[in-house]
Amino acid sequence: MTDRPQGFDTLAIHAGTAPDPATGARQVPIYQTTAYVFKDADHAARLFNLAEVGYIYSRLTNPTVMALANRVAALEGGAGAIACSSGHAAQIMALFPLMGPGKNIVASSRLYGGTITQFSQTIKRFGWSCKFVDTDDLGAVSKAIDKNTRALFCETIANPGGYITDIPALAKIADRKGIPLIVDNTTATPWLCKPIEMGATLVVHSATKYLTGNGTVTGGIVVDSGKFDWSASDKFPSLSQPEPAYHGLVFHPTLGNMAFTFHSIAIGLRDLGMTMNPQGAHYTLMGIETLGLRMERHVKNAQQVAEWLEKDPRVEYVTYAGLKSSPYAKRAKKIVPKGAGALFTFALKGGYDACVKLIDNVKLFSHVANLGDTRSLIIHSASTTHRQLSPEQQVAAGAPPNVVRLSIGIEDVADIIADLDQAMAKATA
Repeated sequence: MTDRPQGFDTLAIHAGTAPDPATGARQVPIYQTTAYVFKDADHAARLFNLAEVGYIYSRLTNPTVMALANRVAALEGGAGAIACSSGHAAQIMALFPLMGPGKNIVASSRLYGGTITQFSQTIKRFGWSCKFVDTDDLGAVSKAIDKNTRALFCETIANPGGYITDIPALAKIADRKGIPLIVDNTTATPWLCKPIEMGATLVVHSATKYLTGNGTVTGGIVVDSGKFDWSASDKFPSLSQPEPAYHGLVFHPTLGNMAFTFHSIAIGLRDLGMTMNPQGAHYTLMGIETLGLRMERHVKNAQQVAEWLEKDPRVEYVTYAGLKSSPYAKRAKKIVPKGAGALFTFALKGGYDACVKLIDNVKLFSHVANLGDTRSLIIHSASTTHRQLSPEQQVAAGAPPNVVRLSIGIEDVADIIADLDQAMAKATA
C-alpha cells in the first residue's frame, strides 16, 4: 500500500492490529493472562523504569487491550490512548493527571445525568469541584474559568437531548485560558465527529455504547491529542515536574506527545486500577469493525423517526438536531456533517404519566439504561438516569419530566415507527 492516509473503514478494521506473530492468527487474540515473563533482570528493570515499552502486568497493559486503545487513537487522530473499565472510569482517568485538591473543572450543564452526579458529588471526595455552565453562552464559560480551573468538559452530542456543542468555540476559550478541552465523543463517535481536529486536547468514550454496539461489555477510552504543552505553565505538575513515584521522572519533557498516555498507564492504571479486561476489549474491537456501517444506518433511521414524530399531533416537540426546525441545525452541519447522531428526546402530550405509559407499552424498543446499541432503546430520563438531579438540573440537562429519550437502532425504520405509534396511542388515549 502507499503511504497515503487510510480511510475510516479501513482503520476501523486494521488500525492497531497485525497478524499474531506467534501463530499468524488474523483476528486479535484474547491474551487472557495476568503477567508476562521477563527476558532477564535487566529487561524487567528497563520496563519498570519506562526505558523500554513492553508488558509487565495486565492491570497496566495487555496486548488485546492495547490493540483497542491504538485503534481508537487512530480513528480519533490522537497520539495515544488508554482503555479502561467504563466510560465513568475514562472520565476520572482523563482528569487524574490534571487535578489536585482545591482544583476545579468547568463543564457543560447538558451532560448525561451520571456524569453530572460524578462531577457535582463524587469528585468532591478527591478535593476537586465542578462549575456547570451553559456552553452556548461563551461569555459565561470564559467567566467561569479561574486560576484553579484545570479543564473544560463537554459532550459532542449531549445526552439525552441530542444538543450539538460548538467544539471549536470552546477550544478557543480553553486555549486562551491555557487549559485542556475534554470532549466526550460517545454519542457522535469518530465517524460523525473528530474533536481533536476541532481543537480538543482529550477525547473520552464510553466504549460500552456505539463503539462496541451490541450491549455486551462495558469499557472506556481516553484519547490524547498529543498537542497540549503541559510544561507551558505550572498548572499540571504531574506531567511537568518530577514524579516522586517514578524516581523523579518528568513525564512531559521526557516523553513528549506521549506524556499523558504513559502517565495514565504508569500512574493512573497502576494506582486506580480501572483496568479493562481483554475479553471486553476483544468484543469492542469486533464491534468497531462495523462502526461506519452501523452509524450510517443509525443516523438514517433517526432522521426519519424524528421527522415522523415532529409531524405527530401527540408530540409537543422533538430535540433532534437534524431537523430543520432545530436551533442546532446549522451547527450540526458544521460539527457533525454526516448527521446528527441517533440520540434525542421528544416531549409527549400528557406529561409524566403519558411518558410512563409509553414506556410500558413499547414492544420493539427495549426499556434499558443504555444507548448506542444496534437495538432501539427507550428510557424516561427524569425517573431513571437523571433521577438524582433537582428539577432545575433536569431541565438544564434536557431531561424534564415530560420527555423520553430514544436511542434509535438499525432495525427496519418502518418497524421502529410502528412500535412508537402503537405505544403512543395507548399512552395518550
